Parts: sequence; structure tokens; C-alpha cells
Amino acid sequence: MAGMLYICATPIGNLEDITFRTLRILKEVDLIAAEDTRHSIKLLNHFEIKTPMTSYHEYNKYDKAKLLVEKMAAGMNIALITDAGTPAISDPGEELVKQCLEAGITVTSLPGPSAFVTALTLSGRSTRRFCFEAFLPYDKKEREEILQELKTETRTIILYEAPHKLKRTLKDLYEVLGDRKISLCRELTKKHETNFCTTLAGAVTHYETEEPRGEFVLVIEGADRKELKEQALEGLLFMSIPDHVRYYMEQGIDKKEAMKKAAKDRGIGKRDVYQALLDAEIRNECADEQGEQSYT
Repeated sequence: MAGMLYICATPIGNLEDITFRTLRILKEVDLIAAEDTRHSIKLLNHFEIKTPMTSYHEYNKYDKAKLLVEKMAAGMNIALITDAGTPAISDPGEELVKQCLEAGITVTSLPGPSAFVTALTLSGRSTRRFCFEAFLPYDKKEREEILQELKTETRTIILYEAPHKLKRTLKDLYEVLGDRKISLCRELTKKHETNFCTTLAGAVTHYETEEPRGEFVLVIEGADRKELKEQALEGLLFMSIPDHVRYYMEQGIDKKEAMKKAAKDRGIGKRDVYQALLDAEIRNECADEQGEQSYT
């Protein structure tokens, strides 16, 4: 029979956060695939786990995943762990899971510590709807594209950031998103855990004199839905009435309904919209006739 892949969440700081089930599985499997075996050996030694390890990381994830799938197909049970937290979230484990499922290998996930969930629950930001962006791209163009997308994101936004990149990221966020509320969570579950609740402007100012230390999770309030609607409406009102109607029709709305929506946006009657469309058609017909006459 084929073996299984166990996705095992490990502590993000406090070793007491590991589950009894994870400890049992790490002892019972035939092999542990770890992001950094030198880092993970400390965890295994602490809990007296003697299971063999093999490295599985960003730089070997495709070829190594294929090899691990072959081992599981032959009957081996393998546990996947990352340096800290839940594997496969912004992590090379994603590729291994994908290849396992494509090969028909059973995959199960053992719930446990996750830095972004931990930060969200203690941030004070809205938890009903949120999006997780992990680390912003390093490439300047791609980074700007992602930031522009986040500008209109109404859900709570969660990002990871390293201490040496924090200042730049906060400045980029402030310049694009404006002054939003933010919770900067660092060293989660560890002795020096902090949750700094401020605004993006306040965070930029704070870290001009304070050197960032530790790994950060940034939890940022989403854009105001009402404000976005007002901005969108303001843009529509700069259009001519025919262009306003055309804007809605290009979204698949029939002409009659598009006229009704444009009238509501502008605070005018449907008759006024109809007259504006009629006037525009007459102007276009006149322009076409003049063009034909000049051509002949």
C-alpha cells in the first residue's frame, strides 16, 4: 500500500505549542522532510524524536518532491515540517502537496501554530474577512502592482516582513494605502512578544529612531468600502452622460438599466439621460454627414 504525507505544524517560538498528535506522528513516520535540518534537529532532540530527516526547501522543491512522492508510492510515510509554523503556507511544501495529490498520494494536515492566524487574533483588526499576502515581492514593478491591488482591498490585510526590510515596507504601504490602522506583531509566542497598535504614519515615524528587531507580522485595516464607492462615483461624474451609460453597458448591463443607474448616480431624471443620449446621436450623425461631404 502507498504511504501518506503528514503536514505537521511546529511551534513558531514556544515549544509548548506543539500538539500531542504532531509529536506522535513525527515519531511514527519513516522520514521527516524538513526545510532546514540543522534548525529542525533542535526541535527533534528536545522531544527525543529519532526519526531520520531529509532536506526539502525552496531550491530543491521540484526534484526532491518527485523523489519523496516515489518513496510514498512505495509505501513510506513522510512528515513535512517547516522551520516554524504550518508548512505549505508561503512555503515550498505547497509543491510537495501538489505533486502528492496529482500522484494519488493521501495527504493529511495536522493543525497547529500559524504566525498569521496568531497575529490576526490579537491585532484588534476585523477578523471576519481577511487576506494573507505573505511577503511583498522584491521586484519593484511587481511590488507596485501588488500594492496597487491592496489599495482597494476592503478586507483586513496580513503581511510578513523581516526586520531589515520593515522600514521600506512601511513607507511603501503608507505612500500607496494612505494612513491606515496597523498592528505590528513581533516575536509571537516568545518571551519578548509585542503587539504595537498604531497607524502607518505612526509606524513610519516610530521606526525612524527605533531599530526593528525580530520577525514581524503586519495586520492592516482594509480600505473603507463607503469611501471607495464615493471615489468611484466621483470618477463617473467626470464622464459625459453617454460615456457614463456606456460604462455600465460594458459591464453587461442592458441599455435601459444602464440609463437608470447613470441617472441615479447623477441625481437626475431618466428623461434627462435619454435626451443627452439623443443629442449625442444627433451630433454624431451631423459629424458623419460633414465628413462624407468633405470627402466627396
